[in-house]
Amino acid sequence: MRIAFIGLGNMGGPMASNLARAGYELALFDLDSNKVDAVRATGAAAGNHAISSATTAAEAASGADIAFTSLPNPKIIEAVALSEQGILAGLPKASVWIDLSTNNLECERRIRAAATDREIAFLDAPVTGGIEGAAAGTLMIMVGGDKHVFARCKPVLEKIGNRIMHLGPHGAGYVAKISQVVLCYLNSVALSEALMLGVMGGVPAATMLGIIQGSTGASYVADRYGPAILDGSYDHGFALGLAHKDLVLTLELARTVGATLPMCEQVEAIYKKAVDQYGFDQNHLMAVKLLEEQNGTFLRSI
Repeated sequence: MRIAFIGLGNMGGPMASNLARAGYELALFDLDSNKVDAVRATGAAAGNHAISSATTAAEAASGADIAFTSLPNPKIIEAVALSEQGILAGLPKASVWIDLSTNNLECERRIRAAATDREIAFLDAPVTGGIEGAAAGTLMIMVGGDKHVFARCKPVLEKIGNRIMHLGPHGAGYVAKISQVVLCYLNSVALSEALMLGVMGGVPAATMLGIIQGSTGASYVADRYGPAILDGSYDHGFALGLAHKDLVLTLELARTVGATLPMCEQVEAIYKKAVDQYGFDQNHLMAVKLLEEQNGTFLRSI
């Protein structure tokens, strides 16, 4: 089986590396050649020398049975799909394109229609589990699309994730990903406000975090990100701008389905302000720093 992988960023690189370790023949494309070289080196270390680099997405996709994409936003996904040197220009008939990105339904419909016109199957299969999960091959993969195509591709998906769910028709994967990931950002802001209230009321930050972790306020976000607030690192695992992108996609989905989400609207505004103030590539919990600066109090364990 020949697999193309386009987009080797913080998530795509580790996922492609797991496919390389599994011994698949791979064709790789990323604008950063160093990222391609890193995946090839990983494969070579595992004895896999059937890994090539491509100069375009179309070249990578040429002759592939399955093409994976892991890309930052809908605009880039659509460009990489539909351009003259895009994925669909290279993929053969009867192949499968699996998009691991977080996308919106409007873009999904356009790229799926273009794939269908070329007799190429499409699955939306966004992932969750962070960089650590991508590296360990323990991602959750939420899949929308034809169940028979899913069944055919599941053995490959099992090399990059261990919780793989077929959720229903096309778009279901994107909807599930957006609906669950937004909780991370809402909870991060809520956690920082709870910590701030406690600290300004006289309870030390580390003590307050421990109380939250051991009470009805306990959450993955408190356990995973609380320490990154208290040590001032604001977590290096995900970019602030990508977090804001997810919130924008949340509000787009809400408009599409007719949902009113007032908390999401407020948190999106907070993250937008953080991006404007600190920059796209800063750590995603820099949104907490806004609250700290507004209150003149930093949430530290010392």
